[in-house]
Amino acid sequence: MLGFLSAPMGVAYHVVISLAQFLTPLAGGLATAAAIVVFTLAVRLLLSPLSYHAFRGQASMSALQPKVAEVRKRYARQPDRLQRELAALYQAEGGGMLAGCLPLLLQLPFFSIMYRLFLSRTVDGQANSLLSRSLLTTPLGSHWLTGAGPASTQGLLFLALFALLAGVGFLTAKAARPAGPAAAAAPAQPAGLGVLSRIVPYTTVVIAAFVPLAAGIYLLTTTSWTAAERAVFRWRARQAGETP
Repeated sequence: MLGFLSAPMGVAYHVVISLAQFLTPLAGGLATAAAIVVFTLAVRLLLSPLSYHAFRGQASMSALQPKVAEVRKRYARQPDRLQRELAALYQAEGGGMLAGCLPLLLQLPFFSIMYRLFLSRTVDGQANSLLSRSLLTTPLGSHWLTGAGPASTQGLLFLALFALLAGVGFLTAKAARPAGPAAAAAPAQPAGLGVLSRIVPYTTVVIAAFVPLAAGIYLLTTTSWTAAERAVFRWRARQAGETP
């Protein structure tokens, strides 16, 4: 485990344990899984301003691509001039790629802490008790391939998780495709990149097949939040008359 993540992971661990204890009278055996969901949603809510700035930056970069292509074509034979013109264009439009990348980079430590918390067998040198708790008799530390088979409770629970992750992936991939006039105006993507963009939203299903159930619940929660969050951001952009 990366050393600098140990302290914040310890804090997050105790928060989730406290949430599970608080939710036990209401949720019973579902309390720990519910605590994972609530904790993940709370952190994502706190990170929403960064997510919004990242969305705005990415939207600005997408809108800028026709101008970038024009500059590249105009100065293709003058590499030094090309770099100067691109830098001037990015600066004039609000900072270029950094505007979209920096908010995403600032979120990565939080995502790493949450993911590793539901993946690691130990936290602060002690056994991660989150993984010993259960959801519908299935330990949160169990893996899909270690179950009694697809017809068992554990197998069916994991299959339901995979189906939900695939559904979120489908919605994410569908939302990423431009429609109507935007589709006609969008620059053509290389074939390989187009295939990759359709596959990536479903990689969480593959990941969930090899990580503990607790980490799979986190993946489902955070990807669902991302899909809903981006839908809200696009709606706000349309309401404001901006290019989504």
